[in-house]
Amino acid sequence: MLKKNRIFLFSLFLLLLAPVSGSYGFSDEQDKDLISVSIGFYNVENLFDTINDPTIRDDDFTPDGSNRWNTKRYYEKLENLAEVIAKMGTDLNPDGPVVLGLAEVENRAVLEDLAAQEKIEDRNYQVVHYPSPDRRGIDVAFFYNPKYFRYISSQVIPTIIEDRPDFRTRDQLLLTGELMGERMHFIVAHWPSRVGGERRSRPLRIAKAKIARNVIDSILQAEPGAKVFKMGDYNDNPTDISIREHLRSRGDKRDLQEDELYNPFEEFFRKGIGTNAWRDTWSLFDQILLTPGVLGDDYSEFRYLRAEVFNRPFLRQPSGRFKGYPYRSFGGGVYLGGYSDHFPVYVWLVREK
Repeated sequence: MLKKNRIFLFSLFLLLLAPVSGSYGFSDEQDKDLISVSIGFYNVENLFDTINDPTIRDDDFTPDGSNRWNTKRYYEKLENLAEVIAKMGTDLNPDGPVVLGLAEVENRAVLEDLAAQEKIEDRNYQVVHYPSPDRRGIDVAFFYNPKYFRYISSQVIPTIIEDRPDFRTRDQLLLTGELMGERMHFIVAHWPSRVGGERRSRPLRIAKAKIARNVIDSILQAEPGAKVFKMGDYNDNPTDISIREHLRSRGDKRDLQEDELYNPFEEFFRKGIGTNAWRDTWSLFDQILLTPGVLGDDYSEFRYLRAEVFNRPFLRQPSGRFKGYPYRSFGGGVYLGGYSDHFPVYVWLVREK
């Protein structure tokens, strides 16, 4: 059964949901039964199987490769990731994310293995995945829970850069469906990394932003007021030019224009909260942005409630030089047996029952 949330006092509401980023509250006079669902994103860090695929650069993740990637380590990775997914986004609804974008997955088989893990198998996650031209063979994908979400269509969004015809990277992926009867669109991405330097690689991320923005504009033109969720590992922070200018986002939903996206993770970034760390510096590359159609206080439809970086203690490196960093699978070429080098993120939506 869906979890009911009965909220009587605004103060109690805030206490229950703390910490809150850009949350909506109800007045003292209101007394509502609410349905709550979460939408999430997780970069799972190199979820490879153990089989060598000659078409991609996966040699390190084979039994004879540098990571000695064997069946035991593969299933430890699956179990760890399932633990994270089982726990994230469950404070208001025990079913966790009803739609979950994923990054750094090798193929459909690893996704099916992950969905079949004991800790999340009862959610019956369905997989949406297409192979991408990335040379490392890491793709983006979706899980969705058919108890809440009805699949309508999905579409690959390729990356075409006119002056870089040889450039190969992860495709972006568009999923369209109905969340408990409401039509919604989800775009998941893993933008090019900062290898070679942030400035040098910046045009590649700007190109990805422009492509995504064109897709969002097309959706909004065809469906004014559409609910669109743009999620992913952007390899850029909320205040960088690719996000702010080319996706046209802002971290303040007041006076948000129809052609702008609300980015609730900008507030986290300004407070020094990140999803990944490098050389003692936190970044917040993992974000979920929303069209204005998800905002508002008419709770007869699903509306944005709050956002969260899922950075619980068990997901943090417990000791050593990198204590407090995301507890990853490998560090310095050594197998650590952790989860991922990124924390997952999610947003809550609520609707009157």
